[in-house]
Amino acid sequence: MEVILTHEHADFDALASLLAASKLFPDAIPVLPRALNRNLRDFMVLYRSSLPFRRADELPRRRVEQAIFVDTQSAQHVRGMNQDTPVRVIDHHKREEDLAERHHYWGEPVGATTTLLLEQIIIRGPAITPIEATLLLLGIYEDTGGLTYASTTARDLQCAAWLLEKTAKLEVVNSFLHHPLTPAQQQLLKQLSGNAKSLTIADHTIVITTACVEQSVDEISTLAHKLRDIYEPDGLFLLVDLEDRIQIVARSTSNRIHVGDIAERLGGGGHARAAAALIRGLTLSEVYTELLALLQIYVKPPITVRQLMSWNVNTLTPDITVAETSQRMQRLGHEGFPVVEEGELKGLITRRFIDKAIHHSMQNVAISRVMRTGSVTVKVDDSVQTLQQKMIESSWGQVPVVDDQGEMIGIVTRTDLLKLWATPEDELTPPSLALKMEEALPRGMLNLLRQVGQAASELDYPLYAVGGFARDLLLDFPVFDIDLVVEGDAALLAKNLSQTCGGRVRRHKRFGTAKWIRDDAAFVNGDTLADQTPASLDFASARTEFYEEATALPVVESSSIKLDLHRRDFTINTLAIRLDGSNWGELLDFYGGQRDLDDGIIRVLHSLSFIEDPTRILRAARFEQRFEFEIEARTAELIGDAVDLLGRVSGARIRNEINLILMERQPEQALRRLQELDVLRHIDPDLNWHDSLAGKFAALREELLSIQARPAAVERLYFSLWIYRLAPAIQQRLTRKLRLTTKTGSLLEECVALGAATAELSDPDLPNSKLDLLLANFSSSSLLVGRIDTDDWIVRERISYYERELRPQTIYLTGNDLRSMNVRPGPIYRDIFQAIRAARLDRQISTEAEERALAEAMIANNPDRQ
Repeated sequence: MEVILTHEHADFDALASLLAASKLFPDAIPVLPRALNRNLRDFMVLYRSSLPFRRADELPRRRVEQAIFVDTQSAQHVRGMNQDTPVRVIDHHKREEDLAERHHYWGEPVGATTTLLLEQIIIRGPAITPIEATLLLLGIYEDTGGLTYASTTARDLQCAAWLLEKTAKLEVVNSFLHHPLTPAQQQLLKQLSGNAKSLTIADHTIVITTACVEQSVDEISTLAHKLRDIYEPDGLFLLVDLEDRIQIVARSTSNRIHVGDIAERLGGGGHARAAAALIRGLTLSEVYTELLALLQIYVKPPITVRQLMSWNVNTLTPDITVAETSQRMQRLGHEGFPVVEEGELKGLITRRFIDKAIHHSMQNVAISRVMRTGSVTVKVDDSVQTLQQKMIESSWGQVPVVDDQGEMIGIVTRTDLLKLWATPEDELTPPSLALKMEEALPRGMLNLLRQVGQAASELDYPLYAVGGFARDLLLDFPVFDIDLVVEGDAALLAKNLSQTCGGRVRRHKRFGTAKWIRDDAAFVNGDTLADQTPASLDFASARTEFYEEATALPVVESSSIKLDLHRRDFTINTLAIRLDGSNWGELLDFYGGQRDLDDGIIRVLHSLSFIEDPTRILRAARFEQRFEFEIEARTAELIGDAVDLLGRVSGARIRNEINLILMERQPEQALRRLQELDVLRHIDPDLNWHDSLAGKFAALREELLSIQARPAAVERLYFSLWIYRLAPAIQQRLTRKLRLTTKTGSLLEECVALGAATAELSDPDLPNSKLDLLLANFSSSSLLVGRIDTDDWIVRERISYYERELRPQTIYLTGNDLRSMNVRPGPIYRDIFQAIRAARLDRQISTEAEERALAEAMIANNPDRQ
């Protein structure tokens, strides 16, 4: 038989989950726990006859084949179970790390376990009576605080609405969730209220209260709700001495006071906002002392400005005009700027004031005449409440952030506060990838990054590894690229590193970038150093880009890391890892990059992305196929809207993107995808991809694996294999349009010429000497492409035979030998050598003496050349 079990001292979510699970598993028996809360006991007195529950002692004497645990991950065993009984766990709490091996967990973060099960009932369609609907609604309402707790999700509300449609009775729900207190509960509440102590821990208000009773009191958790309404603390802990044990009930309004973690250390459990523990063998005083110690460890500071702000800040001077300010707002997308004069904050100028000034034809007026004057600032460690208060009092929607010396280091906006509402609280503290970096990076690379981070920290510069570094680290791909962005002067950071660690600096002032060349020789040769670290590192000051017109190269301006990441192509490339000081390893994810990595999605950041830079279309296909992801539907739609703009992009930029595709592990996949997206014909009307080429690309890879010395860059080989069969006019057009390199153009020409010679190569009577004459002037690269491309096995074997047997052959006779025979240097030398080689290849001669004899005969027939 199968049974459905839940935890002792069951609440309505547990009881409702038993019912819901019995609807989904009709062959399983829902078993009541031995202890029910008082309001559940009262409910069962009235309605048990209409519900399918059994007591444990009512179970038949049979072996339990499977148990289903609901709203708990451990339950008291019933008759017929043992340690080997398979268990299916269904719970809305996160999976416990020490869950037994035979326990199979299914859960999601919703407000109640009833919600998880009810969603499946809605899909599968078993009948629900009004009494059952009411019990299920009780389960959702009790665990979500009447749909008001922060853990409540939209799914809980949807399920509650569905139950109301099924005639669940709200008046019944209300009566059982708001039971009057018993005399014992009233007495205990009075004692707890009198003993309550308020503490401030990590800027949170924590109330701890104690009481001693001689006998057990039902539903102490109900009293926690009463006390929370009275004191409105951030965290509440009830410690009740029941003589032989101490019962703890804990509640929290914030994930930063994770009472579940604290209760777990005391032998109990729960989740972030509600938990409990039962302790034996300790006195009330000892438990109180241990709780105080745990609070110091587990209570995290509240959300501060540091977690919301953008570092670095663009400012304006009071004398700049309204028109210039409007242009900067358009370029940077900012709604306002602090106005600063000689290092002192003079006021704030916002888009609203600029729009009003333009409406009144004040474009040439200085912003000092229209700005909001004053000085409103916050510090990085100020609380969100402080920030909100200052915004309300000043009506400033953008507040500069200053350090302890009053120097402006960043800005926090009203938008940042609004995003706080939409962001789960535990996501506001950046996750750390420090351990992952330790495990994944070579020791030399790790030490180098720490060294660079320390140098940035000494300058008070936030430093980040961005883009592919963070992305590949999270995907467990080998990390090769290190792109470093600094909120500060990149050139100064590189200069300090060169002075401390050696090397030299190459600076590009226009783009705010600098290259620290650590070792000239290794840098020139493209090598790594002995510790397998790069010979150079690239630094860029955080910057933003503005496209003055579609497809043009961007105008670059300094900015914050947030805006720097926003200029990137796809969300998965907007991740950054902090490398300086105590922030080492923090992951910044402003745009949902980690979520899209988890979901396998390629997504652009905004709807104009492909219009600003159509080459991102080619990049989308490349990343999609490299990571086996999928281009998100809206992004695919935007590709279709912008694909016509590829014709306005310079050929060199298109060629560079194609080369990057051809350097991928399986480039044919990205090329096939570009064909599906109708991209290739927008590069050139006659440029196509045929699936027949996929096998040839794969065959080329196989060949390259067996060749020690690669004949040419792999992208040139792939490109020639793809293109050379096209008509000459099309090839010439592509060569001009894509500005192909000389090497690529030459290889294409060779491949075309080789293709023209295939008719002769297929001649079954072709002698070796003629084969040699046909192929001698072709490079190994063109011969490789020709051999892979041909469908004629004779031609393929002939080329292989030539490269394997004929091309390596040499002759004995040299120019010195001919001079010793009194032959004047001239064309006869070539004629003699060719004749000797032809005779050897055709096996007409084989020794040095025979070569000499052939030469002497030719000389005798040409006496005028002696």
